[in-house]
Amino acid sequence: MNTEKVDVLVIGAGPAGCVAASIVHQAGFKVKVVEKEKFPRFVIGESLLPRTMEALTEAKLLDAVNAKGFQQKFGAKFIRGKEVCDFNFKEQFTKGWEWTYQVPREDFDLTLATAVQAMGIDLDFETAVTAIQFKGTDSITTTIDKSGKENKIEARFIIDSSGYGRVIPRLFNLDRPSNLPMRKTMFAHIEDPDRSEYDEPNRINVVVHEPQTWIWVIPFSNGYTSVGFVGFPEFHEKVKGMEPEAALRFLINSEPQIAKRFGDKKFRFTPRTLEGWSVTTDKFFGDGFVLTGNVTEFLDPVFSSGVTLAVSSSQLAAQLLVRQLQGEIINWQVDYQQTMQKGVDTFRTYVNAWYDGSLQEVFFAPNINLDFKKQICSVLAGYVWDDENPFVRKHAKALKALVEVLRLEQTNR
Repeated sequence: MNTEKVDVLVIGAGPAGCVAASIVHQAGFKVKVVEKEKFPRFVIGESLLPRTMEALTEAKLLDAVNAKGFQQKFGAKFIRGKEVCDFNFKEQFTKGWEWTYQVPREDFDLTLATAVQAMGIDLDFETAVTAIQFKGTDSITTTIDKSGKENKIEARFIIDSSGYGRVIPRLFNLDRPSNLPMRKTMFAHIEDPDRSEYDEPNRINVVVHEPQTWIWVIPFSNGYTSVGFVGFPEFHEKVKGMEPEAALRFLINSEPQIAKRFGDKKFRFTPRTLEGWSVTTDKFFGDGFVLTGNVTEFLDPVFSSGVTLAVSSSQLAAQLLVRQLQGEIINWQVDYQQTMQKGVDTFRTYVNAWYDGSLQEVFFAPNINLDFKKQICSVLAGYVWDDENPFVRKHAKALKALVEVLRLEQTNR
C-alpha cells in the first residue's frame, strides 16, 4: 500500500473541487485531488450565474472555459401562460459580472479538471474514499482505485467537495434532512433546430406549468437544449409506468409552448429522473476539514444556485485555508459557516417564495418598481452576499413587504 503526503487533499473534481484545488495550489501548497467518477460524466446544474465567474477568475480557470465556446447567458426569463418577466443581468443592482454561461456539465467539468491537471495538480479519477482518520487537523485518508488497490494519503487538511457523494458527512454521520419538501425532476437534452424562432438562446427560460410545477429550458451552443420538469413527486405520478421517453414526451406535449418547440424533436439520451436532492448538514467544518459545494446544502434547481454556491464556498474555503496554512488563526464558524449560510438562506427565501406563489406575484406584477427589479435581479445573478441590497440584507422581510404592497395595489385597482 502506497502512502502519499500532501498539504491539502481535495475530495471531488467537480467545479467546487477544481476551484479550491487551484486557489490552494497557487499559494504554493501541495494539493491532491481524488474523484470517484470517470470524466466526462453527466450531472445537472447547467445554467450558471454571473457570480460564478468571479470564482473561476480567481482560480485561473476562466480562460479554459472561454476557449470552449459555451453558450453565453445574459439573463433569465420567467413565463406563465402569456405573462413574461425577463431579467437582464446588465440591469442589476450589484456591481459585478453581467453575463455567464450555459454549459453541458460533462464538457464543463472536464474542462475545469483538465485545466487543473495542466497546472501540475495531481488528480486521480475513479478513486473512492473509504475511510478517514483525523488526528487534530492532520488526517490519513484511505482510497481505493478502479483496480481495487488501496492507497493512503496523509494531509494537513481536507476540502470535501464531493457533491452528492457527501463523503465526510456520510462517514461521520453529519447529514441532516433539509426543511425543503421533496421534489422530483425528469429531464433530457433535446435537438433544438428552431431556436432562432424564439427569443433565444442567451438566457434560461423558466416556464410555470402548474402552480408548483415548472419547466427549465436551457439552450447550449451545441444545438441541444436541456428541458426538465420539476414538481412534487405526485405530479410525476401521471407518467408512472411509462417508458422514460414516452413519459417525458407526454409531459412536453402537455405544455403548449414547449410542445410546439420540442414535441417531436430527438432526444440526445434517454430521459433521466432525479429526486430527493435537498439535504444539509449542521456543521460545515471541523478539525482538519471543510465542506464545500453541494456537500453543505443543495436547495433546488429553480434559480440555478447550485454551481454558484459550490464554487463560491470553495473560493472562500480555499482563501481561508491558505491563510491558516500560513499560520493565521481562522474563525471558521464566523468567517466561513456563517458567511455561506447567509447566501444559502437568501436563496432559500426565494425558493420558498417561488413555490408558495408569492414570488410569482412579484415577477408577473404589471408595474413592478424598476429599482426593486434590479435588486432582485442581483439575487438571481448570484450576488447573495451584497448587504447593500435590501433584498439580500433583509431578504425575507423585504420580499414579504413587496408582496404585500403588490397585493394591496391589486386590490385597489
